[in-house]
Amino acid sequence: MSSNLLSYVGWTFLPNLVTGWLQSFYYGITIRAGDPKPRPGTPRYLKHRRRIHVAVIIVYLLYTIYEADYWVRQTGDFYQDLNLPIDADEKKIKSRFRRLAAIHHPDKAVSPEDHAYAEIYFVKLKSAQDTLTDATKRFAYERFGPDILSWQHVSSIRDYIFVGLQSTAPLYAGSMLVMVILSVVGYLQWGRYWRYLVFVCLGLVEYHTLTRQYWSPFLTKIVNPLLTTFTSHPPLLPFQFLALAHKAILTFFIALGQLSPLFAKPNLPTASSSSAFDEQQLQRLEQMAMSTEIETGRLLGLEIAPVQGDEAAQNDMRRKVSEWLVQNSIRSDPEVRDAIGRFRQKRRVGAPAGARQSAPS
Repeated sequence: MSSNLLSYVGWTFLPNLVTGWLQSFYYGITIRAGDPKPRPGTPRYLKHRRRIHVAVIIVYLLYTIYEADYWVRQTGDFYQDLNLPIDADEKKIKSRFRRLAAIHHPDKAVSPEDHAYAEIYFVKLKSAQDTLTDATKRFAYERFGPDILSWQHVSSIRDYIFVGLQSTAPLYAGSMLVMVILSVVGYLQWGRYWRYLVFVCLGLVEYHTLTRQYWSPFLTKIVNPLLTTFTSHPPLLPFQFLALAHKAILTFFIALGQLSPLFAKPNLPTASSSSAFDEQQLQRLEQMAMSTEIETGRLLGLEIAPVQGDEAAQNDMRRKVSEWLVQNSIRSDPEVRDAIGRFRQKRRVGAPAGARQSAPS
């Protein structure tokens, strides 16, 4: 339980931390000394960080699943305790138990420490033999695991299925409620369809696995053949397969939440929001124009303040401003400038030789 908690806590900071380390290491081996490195926030830097971050999340997802599988193998099962294949019959189970009991019986222990260990191991072998030789308990054990040993008032397959589904239903109900709440408040938007689809498929697979007399074809025809053919992994029992599926789906959801900011598209403004934004901008421009006009009038009033009340000075200022405007307009007119240029050129041509250099330009 503590290792699972540490694994989930690791998702909150390890991917970002490792991404930063790997990006620095990548720049250190790919960029020569003295050359500038991409600065944080630039498109090139963000592209490299996104690719490294995706790779880190995928690797950590695979590691988390491997860690769960390692825990399942370390825990073992009754078939591994008796060193029997999963299709062993009752006769073979009893024969193997008698042989192991003769070897590991507590009476054969020499020291007190060995005797205590032998007692624990003998009880474990006895529980395995009693469970696997009882068809009802064997059915329940293969689907619900060793927890069935503590269940009370159960005697038939139907009783075991009913109790098992009662213990599983709160997990699915609580998980679905959390997913709906997070979706309503704005989280889990990216990949929401795939989350619900995977969650529903997992529930259907688990219900089919727990309620059928036979094992799931996906487990017997795909998963276990692949494990036993290409690895040294023992075949998975249904309850082990479901435990791995729970861990894999949960870590997949966490990884999907980590990946969503890296692939989510920015929200583009709609037509209504765009028109509202344009209206706001026009209003702001209108307010700025009015403020500018008011400020210009105030500055103009400050400029004519010295001649305020002097009619002659005001008339002289108006005359000078009018002359300046006229002269400025005339001089800036292209036709007037061309005419002046032609007149000056003509004047230079008609002037004496010694006076051409001194003619005004």
